[in-house]
Amino acid sequence: MRKLLMSAILAGGVLGAAPAQAQAGRLVAAEPMLPAPEGVRAWKVRYLTADDRGRQREVTGVVMAPAGPVPAAKRPVIAWTHGTWGVAEKCAPSLSPNFFDATAATAAVRQGYVVVAPDYIGLGNPGPHPFLVGTVTGRATLDAVRAAQGIAGAAAGNRFAVWGESQGGHGALWTGQMASRDGAGLQLVGVAAAAPVTDMAANFRQAKDANAKAFFTALVAASWSGYYGNNLQIGARRTPGLIRKFAGNCIVLNAKPKLGAILGILALRQDFRRVDLTTMAPWASQIAANSTSPVSRVPVLFAQTRDDPLVSANVTRAFAQRMCANRVRVRYLALPGGDHATSAKQSAAQTIAWIGDRFAGRPAPNECGRF
Repeated sequence: MRKLLMSAILAGGVLGAAPAQAQAGRLVAAEPMLPAPEGVRAWKVRYLTADDRGRQREVTGVVMAPAGPVPAAKRPVIAWTHGTWGVAEKCAPSLSPNFFDATAATAAVRQGYVVVAPDYIGLGNPGPHPFLVGTVTGRATLDAVRAAQGIAGAAAGNRFAVWGESQGGHGALWTGQMASRDGAGLQLVGVAAAAPVTDMAANFRQAKDANAKAFFTALVAASWSGYYGNNLQIGARRTPGLIRKFAGNCIVLNAKPKLGAILGILALRQDFRRVDLTTMAPWASQIAANSTSPVSRVPVLFAQTRDDPLVSANVTRAFAQRMCANRVRVRYLALPGGDHATSAKQSAAQTIAWIGDRFAGRPAPNECGRF
């Protein structure tokens, strides 16, 4: 059933999207983004993509490249797919003064890479934002890589790796599975996913932190009610109002939650006690359709803290083992601790080195059977 759902979504997006996709990946504008970190040039970009209904969308993002003379040879590209900042239009990473510090892939620029960081549809541009909708995120990421080639000062090539965290880990895996079909003109060398959402039903059920689980559920509900038209009346009578309130705010790094937010989460926890979206129509079929595939044509790296409170290490490990069963060459980094939002930064040096080996054409390590 899941394969049929996936095929229907992919086919529907492709067959209905020919006019919009003809323009997809075209750079609309690139403006210098200042101040940028030392050794980095950055541009805020607008480019075209197409959603899964075949509609053309202008979206935003950031392109970073090494400062200094532009080389004659094209640079390798890393597409950075960001974790959750929120689902409201104002929550685009490119709008945040913390963008460079919060983006683990910034470190790769100083090693000679171009980094392309899409905001995704509905963040920094009119929504709704299709939170964890795989085909839309994958397509926006591929088109961002294409758009970066239009910036002469970046010297971005067509060979790329994709690296993401949390929501972006889900996006990275989806970009990988879509690259062979929607990545014409691009060459994917590897996929790196830190604390990724994979089997969404299992991720819902096995999240350890009840507060984080309630917040995650609220974001999914708010996004999918707008994008898919799902009925938001779940839980109690007050629940839709609470969901909309949380969906209107962005995640602020290192900020302590206010009393109102704490009380709101506690109320949502109570309202969601008897709510299981994984068994409710139409949520269940959408959850299945937007779960990631354990098949990949390129090597995959996973980075996962052992005690992640939101994305269970057991779920990520089981998914990676399913990839192994499909003969994917997998590297699995089991990180210490129980933090979720720093998985990519904790593993950045190892991930960038692994990506460098993929561009160099070195054989990918295979740790299947050892994790």
